[in-house]
Amino acid sequence: MARPITLSNGELHVGINKYGMVHDFYYPHVGFENHSAGKNLRHKVGVWIDGVCSWIDDGHWEFLFRTSPAALIGHTRAKNAGLGIILEFDDFVDAETNLFLRNVHVVNTRSETREIRLFMHQAFVIGDSRSNTDTAQHLPDSQAIVHYRGNRVFVIGGRDEDGNGFDQRSIGLFGIEGKEGTYKDAEDGELSNGSVEHGRVDSTIRFVVTLQPQSSKRVHYWIAAGKRLREAIDLHKTMHDNAHSFNARQQATTKWWNEWLSPVLSAANALPYVRKQLFIKSAMVLKSHIDKNGAIIASTDTTMLNYARDAYGYCWPRDGAYALWPLIRLGYTKEPLNFFLFMLGSLHSSGYLMHKYRADGALGSSWHPYQHGSIVAPPIQEDETASTLFMYAQFHAMSPEASVLPQFYEPFVKPMADFLASYVDDSTGLPRPTYDLWEEKFLTSTYTTAVTHAALLAAVDLADEMNDADSAVRWRNVAGDIGEAAKKHLYKAAENKAVKGILAVDGNVDIDETVDASSFYGLFMYGLFTANSDELHGIFDTTIAALRPPNADMGLARYENDGYQRQSHDGAPNPWIISSLWEAQYCVEVGQTARSEEILQWVESLASESGMFSEQIHPHTFEPISVEPLIWSHAEYMATILDSISGDVS
Repeated sequence: MARPITLSNGELHVGINKYGMVHDFYYPHVGFENHSAGKNLRHKVGVWIDGVCSWIDDGHWEFLFRTSPAALIGHTRAKNAGLGIILEFDDFVDAETNLFLRNVHVVNTRSETREIRLFMHQAFVIGDSRSNTDTAQHLPDSQAIVHYRGNRVFVIGGRDEDGNGFDQRSIGLFGIEGKEGTYKDAEDGELSNGSVEHGRVDSTIRFVVTLQPQSSKRVHYWIAAGKRLREAIDLHKTMHDNAHSFNARQQATTKWWNEWLSPVLSAANALPYVRKQLFIKSAMVLKSHIDKNGAIIASTDTTMLNYARDAYGYCWPRDGAYALWPLIRLGYTKEPLNFFLFMLGSLHSSGYLMHKYRADGALGSSWHPYQHGSIVAPPIQEDETASTLFMYAQFHAMSPEASVLPQFYEPFVKPMADFLASYVDDSTGLPRPTYDLWEEKFLTSTYTTAVTHAALLAAVDLADEMNDADSAVRWRNVAGDIGEAAKKHLYKAAENKAVKGILAVDGNVDIDETVDASSFYGLFMYGLFTANSDELHGIFDTTIAALRPPNADMGLARYENDGYQRQSHDGAPNPWIISSLWEAQYCVEVGQTARSEEILQWVESLASESGMFSEQIHPHTFEPISVEPLIWSHAEYMATILDSISGDVS
């Protein structure tokens, strides 16, 4: 299930699903500690009208989603024609405090006066724990409900535009002891007013509004998050005790986003309307996935947990580096600096970065072993170290003061470059085998070789600036040797082909002939072949022919016979937004602007109603597949737009 709306302030992150319900509730990190990850944890919204109860996910509602043009404020319109009711939500996470706020506009479309009972339901498994030790309590003095466990506290409250708070509540159990949840208590229009429960607990609150014919009223609802009860209660009181606080918080959040977006808005001024809106939305989606501590989360969409072991709520160093690229080009400095500080804190003592990390800096889950047949090697993707080093060098080139090179050189740049320079196979002259960027194959991939070569040359420039001549000479020599070895082992001139990679073991070299989009992209983007060279033209043509979906003129799969989440009965692999945009970027570089424009327009047609890009699409129907949004997809879209803008800001 996609997330048409994601909201965040870098500490509290909320995902709204296609039914307008809270589906992900992360705190105190983006991507880590999702307190509402699971099928039974969606925060239901319902109405009781004329003796009928309807929840907005019951199939009787029609939805429209969008976001504000220059602020991360979501707008959801839910219409139930049969009941003559419309619910319009303006949702946001406060930019300055840990408040999630929903302005619910309740509209009566009928020609008679009606009493409408609005039910707001909350379900948490705090800390994503599988034990049943949460507590929910009614706080009568504060007119609130609190859910807590340890140092995670969520206080729920609200008031309508006349100043009335919720008039009934229900607190109970769900998912255990045969209990479905307190939302069932609402289906007769009344709640039982329980005061406390512990275990696996949920709660529901009721607001009653009387609406004249074809009129409306607003209900302001919020969840205040804190690490202590007093912290959350204080936030709740700022909302409850001041009738103007909701509008004040919305205005302050809008102002914050307007100011943060200033470089994006400036770059987007000359773009056509649709492209401008998607460009701005992509920037906000990127920002919403950046944690306050610097981690950049690949996607906070937890739908995969319904059928897989894990989701994408981690910081992959590579994905983070690519996500930063458009922000660096636009002149942002805080986000890149925080990311590199996060990577510095994560760096292994041997100078490499691991597979992925949680937002709190701990190692993320991994399926990579230390033993790879007869080879013992760290369970890494070397390109992640290389791309992080390369991107730091780009950041320094564009923002030399913000990059604070003297502070980063010895503990960060030098260990990574030394590792890349030393982790070379003597028999081939190429980097030793690690996992490829798709995390699947243990080999020396063409892509990893290309980015390693570029990272070492970038490190040479940094060493020269720091007067470290010995390192500069060593890294330059290794980079030169890798470049020569790449053309010898990874390029097949007779076939106009770059191989996926090789695996050298005990003098034997196995070649993986698979056509992989990353092989072409690595050679192009990181300069092992010049863009207009005959070699790269040939590799490009071979890649397109092998990876284009059957009977299509748009879209590229990652590689031949890719089986990941494959949907087509004819075996065609899914195109990815990322690889499709790589094609567009190459076309921009070689002057095929008409073709790059066609690809951009096609990619834009794949965006959701609210402007989200997924990871993959169906090869025939072009429906979104896998997580949505995927930060890397949005970053590549922004990078392609920046490539295309006349007088590129890079």
